Amino acid sequence: MTGPSRERPAYPIESVDNALRLLLTYRDRTAIRVSEAGEAMGVAPSTAHRLLAMLQYHGFVTQDEQSRAYLAGPALVDLGLAVVGRMDIRDAARPHLEALCRDVGETVHLAVLRDNEVLFVDSVETTKAVRVGSRTGETMPAHCTSIGKALLAELPADRLRELYPTPRIKGRTEKSISTRARLERELEDIRAVGYATNFGESESELSAVGMAIQGAVGTRAAVSISAPVSRLDGEAIRALAGPLGACVEQIGAELYVPRT
Repeated sequence: MTGPSRERPAYPIESVDNALRLLLTYRDRTAIRVSEAGEAMGVAPSTAHRLLAMLQYHGFVTQDEQSRAYLAGPALVDLGLAVVGRMDIRDAARPHLEALCRDVGETVHLAVLRDNEVLFVDSVETTKAVRVGSRTGETMPAHCTSIGKALLAELPADRLRELYPTPRIKGRTEKSISTRARLERELEDIRAVGYATNFGESESELSAVGMAIQGAVGTRAAVSISAPVSRLDGEAIRALAGPLGACVEQIGAELYVPRT
């Protein structure tokens, strides 16, 4: 890993230096074990464990329950997203949202995850007479929307349990997910197929398909295609997965800033 080119301070605080160096390892990897952290920083495993525990306490890393490796946490990702700025995401995404709307002929949304809700930050409406309207500025429960479920599927298990601490979940319609167990099962399916669906879960007459955007600051934004349920059944959603996947890939490329 290449360090910064600036001159090292004359009186560095070693613990701060180690913590920051540890965070920088996530530029090159998605997960790190205690032994790997110790080797990377040249410190004992016990020191690496204490640093990771403190970073976990502040939300900068989170520990996978099965592998016990440490992943980038919500605070680290949110910090990166704040630096890039929401408007940067909108600017990068807008041309691709417009192109996707023209291609598929349905309304397209861009949203970000805020705890267990999604905030819609941009929309491009289709010109069809019967259509889903813009959701820009609205918030909805993440588990009731395709765009929200696509984002929830990217979270580690412990973070999901923080967002949904009780077995029962409040929905918006009779078709909404109502238990955490069902949500966890559906998120597993989403990870397997690469996209999330919504059949009347946020509004009874609406269907949607959503995918998360992979960018330089991690996954905190997603795109969905929404339409009246009469035009968007399971077969139609499978056909839209290709164009939607191309769109989120293009946006992710726009958000990626190579390191020098």
